[in-house]
Amino acid sequence: MTSAGTRSRTVDRAAEPTDRSLLLDDQLCFALYAASRAVTARYRPLLDELGLTYPQYLVMLVLWEQDSISVRELGTALQLESSTLSPLLKRLEANGLLRRERRPDDERSVALRLTDAGAQLRERAGTIPLAIGDAMGLAPEQDALAKQLLRLVTANVTDV
Repeated sequence: MTSAGTRSRTVDRAAEPTDRSLLLDDQLCFALYAASRAVTARYRPLLDELGLTYPQYLVMLVLWEQDSISVRELGTALQLESSTLSPLLKRLEANGLLRRERRPDDERSVALRLTDAGAQLRERAGTIPLAIGDAMGLAPEQDALAKQLLRLVTANVTDV
């Protein structure tokens, strides 16, 4: 056997998927990363029209669902630390979309509330889920399955 033949066999063997494959395309983490980047990039032009970044949009989604929420509750909903949320909230407040208020029952807790402008922005954002759904091209049952699997992955790898 020639060394070229051996090398060729080694390359072929390395290309075969195994349970412990180190091939990039065999990594679920890379598939998640690539999908996340692609989806976030698809949001960008839609959110630019609203003057929002993707993380700010996530904050607004929570506030459109529940107008008065504590920073701690928001962090739990978005799975973000308050140190990550603070700059987002400051920017949204500076843009007139929300206001932060000390809770009268607990001065240590800050409540977040939408301003009129923040509430009105919801109407303009109403087309975004449909546009993103169309871009993904998933049937409703595929969409539901993808969310279910991603939530399961999240739950499984999250320290409890």
